[in-house]
Amino acid sequence: MNGIFKIAVILSLIFSLNCASVQAQTPITESEKNEIIHLDVHKTEQFKADVKTSLTEKETDEDIKKDTVSDNIDPEFSVFDEILDTDRNEEHPFKIEEESLFGKIYKKKLERTSIPSYLLKDELTFRYKKGPVHKAQFYGAYQGSLTGTFEPGDFDRGYEFGIAEIGVVGAFKKETKTDFKVQMNFKPVSGQSYLHSLFTDVYVMNTAIPNHKVIVGNSRNQVGIDGGASSYTLPFATRSQIGRNFGNVRVLGVRVVGNYPLIDYQMAVNSSDRYFHEFFPGAEFTGWINFKPLGKTDGKYGNLTIGTGVNTGRRHGDYSVGGAYVGYSYKKFAVNAEYAIADGYNGKVYSDKKATGFYTTVSYRLTKRLHALLRYDQFDPNREVSGNLKREYTAGLNYFIKGQALRLILNYVFCENQNADDSHRIILGTQIVL
Repeated sequence: MNGIFKIAVILSLIFSLNCASVQAQTPITESEKNEIIHLDVHKTEQFKADVKTSLTEKETDEDIKKDTVSDNIDPEFSVFDEILDTDRNEEHPFKIEEESLFGKIYKKKLERTSIPSYLLKDELTFRYKKGPVHKAQFYGAYQGSLTGTFEPGDFDRGYEFGIAEIGVVGAFKKETKTDFKVQMNFKPVSGQSYLHSLFTDVYVMNTAIPNHKVIVGNSRNQVGIDGGASSYTLPFATRSQIGRNFGNVRVLGVRVVGNYPLIDYQMAVNSSDRYFHEFFPGAEFTGWINFKPLGKTDGKYGNLTIGTGVNTGRRHGDYSVGGAYVGYSYKKFAVNAEYAIADGYNGKVYSDKKATGFYTTVSYRLTKRLHALLRYDQFDPNREVSGNLKREYTAGLNYFIKGQALRLILNYVFCENQNADDSHRIILGTQIVL
């Protein structure tokens, strides 16, 4: 409860600052200035140099290799691993009390961008000597944005950037080899009641089988690579159109995840319900497999992933979604593409339409902190109707202050519609993970 209270206080401060930013600022009187408490911060020559070169910080090949993942397994389950590296002896340009919260956050080395990271992982992790729980880490996450839209044509495209989440991940006693996760999102999902979309992840995970995880409960459904990716590691402010329509949902069921150097796979048998509306309207199967031909070359020739999968079941009617993915990265450069075709689909809403879509992304790490991306994205909501294609051209910049734990996002999107007005959208977003 102490961890949840800390997160609630911090998130409330973030929301308060967000609201205050739109209010007019009034001049500060001399008496008010005397009441302001200032941090004792002294800038050194090294600090000045750091500020000047923060956008040109060089990244070594070893840094890139450590930050490379070839599938969604590491980003989704890395929260259960030790991912925080804090160097408390390193000299830095701020004279900050070691015990202050700001000092602790500043000194943490959170540089990986391929997996989620947490600003307050140490402070919000608790160990218990009594009871069934051995260890628990509380966390909170906030995504917000300022968005400018020119022409109204893209308001039906499912842009839902933004979360306000709190959660806890933990481990039961070591001999059980069982972990758990409970996560709530306090930002309502359009088309759903508040309580229906409140609980997102609620599951237990057993790792007794080598190289495998068995998940029982409500967890993310792996419908495609983009549709099954963690919200904390998305390259753009929003998912691709096939990710938004076919995937990005949690389901109640049993999932088995296997991970080997040359192959990984996920198989799940679930209820076809979404957002706890019905107990069991039907069953569904979701399977995805990735082949990693360069998995044993230690990144010498880059990383290549070739994947395919299917999501099929019955809810109000039969539905089936098939997809294929290929991705390659070498040093600072990465490119990927994903195609999906549906004969009915069961994403956030059920549809009996025959839809299809495709996207491709190119990215380059300009510096360790600054990444540039381009994406072409096409979606046909109904193949039986002509002239209804929706295309999106997106250019993006990501600036990672503390890995994915503190990140700035800038996206420009040009939306081209065959049966509606074209439009433009600019998204300036931020992500904070505590």
